[in-house]
Amino acid sequence: MRTSKKVVAWGMVLSTVMLTLSGCGSNNGSTTPPTTKPVESAKSTESAKAGGTKLAGDFEIQYFVGGYGDMWWKQAIADFQKQNPDLKIKESAGAKINDQMKPRWLQGNPPDFVYIDGAGSNTRQMVTDDQLMDITDWLKDAKNIDGKKILDLLIAPPEEYKPGKAYAVPLVFGSWGTFYDKALFKSKGWEAPVDFQSFMALGEKIKADGKMSDYIHTGVYPYYINGALLDPTIIAMNNYDTSISKKINTLEKGVWKSDPVMKALDKIVQIRDKGLIDKASPALNHTDSQSQWLQHKAAFIPTGIWVESEMAKDIPAGFEFGFLPSIGQDKGGKFVANPYTSTVGIAKKAKNPEAAKAFMQFIFTEKQSKLWAELSKAPSNIKADLEGTNAPALTKEAAKFYNSPNTVVAPEIVIPEELVTARNNATIALTKGEITPQQWADRMEEATDKIRAKEKK
Repeated sequence: MRTSKKVVAWGMVLSTVMLTLSGCGSNNGSTTPPTTKPVESAKSTESAKAGGTKLAGDFEIQYFVGGYGDMWWKQAIADFQKQNPDLKIKESAGAKINDQMKPRWLQGNPPDFVYIDGAGSNTRQMVTDDQLMDITDWLKDAKNIDGKKILDLLIAPPEEYKPGKAYAVPLVFGSWGTFYDKALFKSKGWEAPVDFQSFMALGEKIKADGKMSDYIHTGVYPYYINGALLDPTIIAMNNYDTSISKKINTLEKGVWKSDPVMKALDKIVQIRDKGLIDKASPALNHTDSQSQWLQHKAAFIPTGIWVESEMAKDIPAGFEFGFLPSIGQDKGGKFVANPYTSTVGIAKKAKNPEAAKAFMQFIFTEKQSKLWAELSKAPSNIKADLEGTNAPALTKEAAKFYNSPNTVVAPEIVIPEELVTARNNATIALTKGEITPQQWADRMEEATDKIRAKEKK
């Protein structure tokens, strides 16, 4: 079963492997300026070939720079350059690179290799738009430069955006969750909640204390609350049957109005109607909401395990990160961990696809997994023994849950960008009390109908 496999995978990685985490990954709003300007895609080589044969010509790599930084990318590209001195490698990178490069993708002049992460990126949408190369046959037997099959090294396999087809490979693996300050809770005599009922009961205590709000989130990027609260609660409300994720990913008609989704939405409404959501949330971006949480203006926040590194400069003395995979499960239920991945792919219209394949063979190694952990301070999707690395306390905290039989690791929910936007807007409207759960579901079914109609054309 897919879930159990993922739990085992996490166990393999996080019990024998101390991962060094952090770095805001998927869809963050970093303000880091581009490290290089997008460049014109140059002419392709005539002699470039993967698999040890000499590579030459121009080769362009596009990568997003967010909470993970760019140290690993620069190191990996520099090392790849040393091995392939005849290649002319160009980097198109930065916090806004997805938007900057969009015209070139639309005009059929993309870079050769792309790291798909950050605001404005969506792997599934790129597959739908026929922008990525079908690498199914190549990847099936592809080996890295150490001679190991790439597929055997992956924690999470490539998502099948089309049945039986592979268009992108997950490079980063992380998890959403709800975070709190263990030191604060200890000083207040508060016990971390283990289910929705205890979360609500503690919320009333926090509210009565009058020193802070209970739950703050980034309303500017509502996928944080979707990923950390809504999605895991849907799984819990489906009796931990993760098949509902597939129904959502395949845009099954009526799934947004199904009982598990409606029950999950009702829990958000309960939190809202009890006045436990910080009213400033809708206007806050991710770093502002995280800053306020670090300043103890709120007790809980939904975010990813990159938060410790991303906010390193703002962490007050004595702050002790606490992590809960989920808070929406009913009393006696299991925790649900909702993972996220960030992928890499080759442009369908790449001018140097052989160099792009060779680069993929270069980076999917255990060596690069360790370098990624050290330089990006986050877990990669490549199995490797990272024993001896300096794993942050938050990693150890998260590892306890991932290794527990009381935690279900759900498949990642990946929906088209248009539907992501519709869901973000609907969720933020729900948290503000502007719509009901039924209206939320109506919006989503309507938006999904439109996408299904487009895909049939």
